[in-house]
Amino acid sequence: MLEADPQEFFALFGAERRPDPYPHYRRWRERRPVAALAEGMFAVSGLAEATQVLRDPAFGHPEPEYLDPADRLPDQPVDESGRVVRAFLSLNPPDHTRLRRLVAKAFTPRMVEQLTPRIEEITAELIERARGEFDLMTSLAKPLPVEVIAELLGVPLDDRERFAAWSHAMARALDPPFLQHPETVEPAVRARQSFVGYFRELAERRRREPGDDLLSALVAVSDAGDVLSEGELLVTLTLLLIAGHETTTNLIGNGVLALLRHGGWAEAPDRVVEEVLRHDSPVQLTARTALRDTTLGTRPIPAGSQVIILLGAANRDPATGPAPESFDPSRAPGRHLAFGQGIHFCLGAPLARLEGRIVFRELARRLPNLKPAADPTWNPTTTLRGLATLPVASGERG
Repeated sequence: MLEADPQEFFALFGAERRPDPYPHYRRWRERRPVAALAEGMFAVSGLAEATQVLRDPAFGHPEPEYLDPADRLPDQPVDESGRVVRAFLSLNPPDHTRLRRLVAKAFTPRMVEQLTPRIEEITAELIERARGEFDLMTSLAKPLPVEVIAELLGVPLDDRERFAAWSHAMARALDPPFLQHPETVEPAVRARQSFVGYFRELAERRRREPGDDLLSALVAVSDAGDVLSEGELLVTLTLLLIAGHETTTNLIGNGVLALLRHGGWAEAPDRVVEEVLRHDSPVQLTARTALRDTTLGTRPIPAGSQVIILLGAANRDPATGPAPESFDPSRAPGRHLAFGQGIHFCLGAPLARLEGRIVFRELARRLPNLKPAADPTWNPTTTLRGLATLPVASGERG
């Protein structure tokens, strides 16, 4: 028996609710933290239930499909048997374990730490260029993560503008099918083809002439003789681009909007980052598949069922702490699921946190009188929640 009208669930993500979906999430979560939407489809919005799905090995991802050559998209990476090559984020052990271990050997904490001076430099330059009224998204939130991930990967300066355009087009196609708009699919396919072609050529150059960048490290990384195949390298780079650019852009934009509306500039930047991640998470949705018959709490979940996890709702569950609907950077960092949980916890979380801390610190120091200049507008996506524009006025500089 269904417990919820699927259309009522889909209505949570309507354009009219995009500026503030959270009251609607709250009402949904209070009535049905786990809800059957259709046969073999469940929605999870409670913190305990969402955490269980993310951590429990009974939930994972469908196995990659095998494609006939006639059914493949151009430049779609497949392995020797014709199986679609996926990024480790969409794999189960042991494939996930192997690929994540290889990528983690290249994308090290030391590499992230070494980026600190450059992130500070880029942030300062972008803020100093901002005068009078300006769009914070265009001036800071979008270019900074592009610069950082491009430098990390060793992308030439002249190529970074199209690099950002590919990322944005691919990110728009991340929504689940019931939220997809047909007009986003073709641009995403074209962007992915361009991205794959570009990085196939750049990776070959790095094999011949390695540099001090993550792409060179990924090309060369090995573990007991195991290496990334070309397809694995390309899908990993796609993941790093979107995860390292779009989500951090949204962290910055959502955070500045919350600070402008509710204050908290004087708080420690690390606390601001964690509260933004909890209060208005850049990633709102994710999904898992039941790999075997299991239970969620006391509820039976048949093998093969899809479970949609409302991260944005779970992050405001009262179990996260007092007054969960309020933005309060002074609160001690508590539980949130913005970076996931378990084996799929975001590998790039340290870099996102670093960029967020630096941005919020430098804005508080350099533009202490920053004010809203007009209403913001939101991107037409749900999985990745972020602003299209955030008009602000710099006021008197600090």
